[in-house]
Amino acid sequence: MNAKELPCGDWGPEPGSSPMPRKKFGMVVVGVGRAGSVRMRDLQSPHASSAFLSLMGFVSRRELGSIDGVQQISLEDALSNQEVEVAYICTESSSHEDYIRQFLNAGKHVLVEYPMALSLAAAEDLWALAEQKGKVLHEEHIELLMEEFAFLKKEVVGKDLLKGSLLFTAGPLEEERFGFPSFSGISRLTWLVSLFGELSLVSATLEERKEDQYMKMTVCLETENKRPLTWIEEKGQGLKRNRYLSFHFKSGALENMPNVGINKNILLKDQNIFVQKLLGQFSEKELAAEKKRILHCLGLAEEIQKNCYSQK
Repeated sequence: MNAKELPCGDWGPEPGSSPMPRKKFGMVVVGVGRAGSVRMRDLQSPHASSAFLSLMGFVSRRELGSIDGVQQISLEDALSNQEVEVAYICTESSSHEDYIRQFLNAGKHVLVEYPMALSLAAAEDLWALAEQKGKVLHEEHIELLMEEFAFLKKEVVGKDLLKGSLLFTAGPLEEERFGFPSFSGISRLTWLVSLFGELSLVSATLEERKEDQYMKMTVCLETENKRPLTWIEEKGQGLKRNRYLSFHFKSGALENMPNVGINKNILLKDQNIFVQKLLGQFSEKELAAEKKRILHCLGLAEEIQKNCYSQK
């Protein structure tokens, strides 16, 4: 989903006035780790989408008092305050579902870092709740806003895939906090689905050495045209964060990613999309296509998890 231009008309400035919208959405950030801290920085910077949002506080399990002049507030106050209309959920994945449900039930719009939940049924339930409440539920997917993805999208368009593979390596990650590897690594799955369409699972295996904090998940997928795609997540001590890809087409091959530039303000680009949803700038067709893709990926992630467990 691409960002559009921010609105003018009733939302734009009067001639000769400062470029501030007439309405601001009061909002809170829940979780102030790496992503939450960047979100707060963006909200306090003079960006077009930030002008539509008023940061009223942040929620954290830690006692922090204030950060850069922004006051810490309790979860109860964030939920009950009628001036808070929006919540950014930037906590570990295992807590997303509960926070989303609480804020939707309190009548707030929600932006959440991926994945929104660790099961397909939970995600479907949350989306139904958002629709029932008439609120925006936006799952962040910054991987689709990266320069690397834009390059790949141009490279694969109109080409007939023969086979492909995507390997991601990184340091250890706690499954209890971030979910099974097919969920914590769902951005890679989202790349493959966004590039090649809906996929079906052929097989999935998980190799683990818990004493070494090592794991390797190998997933064999198939496109609708029965073309094979292999997705591997490998995590362990000493492994550097890296991505290796190989896509073979009838017209040639793409082996690994060239240097295509630095990803600047990537969370801000995601915020722009969220604000445009708040302002009703996306069509029902666009929103339905995004929802279908997200639920398809979550469903595949769950199927992969079950398949790996059945192999043990």
